[in-house]
Amino acid sequence: MQCWIGKCSEVFYGLMRIVAGLLFACHGAQKLFGLFGGTGAASGTLITIAGIIEFFGGALIALGLWAGFAAFIASGQMAAAYFMVHASGGFWPIVNQGELAVLYCFVFLYIAAKGSGSLSIASLVKKGNA
Repeated sequence: MQCWIGKCSEVFYGLMRIVAGLLFACHGAQKLFGLFGGTGAASGTLITIAGIIEFFGGALIALGLWAGFAAFIASGQMAAAYFMVHASGGFWPIVNQGELAVLYCFVFLYIAAKGSGSLSIASLVKKGNA
């Protein structure tokens, strides 16, 4: 059963993809450039790689350009971050402060499965070639 708001599902999917991508890019900007209260100049190889994936992956997800590929990589990064950083603090994400990593992981996994959607650069390019 689909309610009246379901008619706008593509718009809401696009908004979710854009917001999640922008927020993820902000995490990368913290690590790489010191923006938004970050320290910048990431201090380690894994942190630098995480910042690159977050910043550029988040931007690609938000723009809807190769969003499925970028989201798949971002989902994997968030799964790795959860197990490397949070899981040792207990089983439940609410206890080990890993809720955001889990949420990002599954949101990005959904985006990887669904793709860029209609509110995306990929959609505009596809329409331009038609």
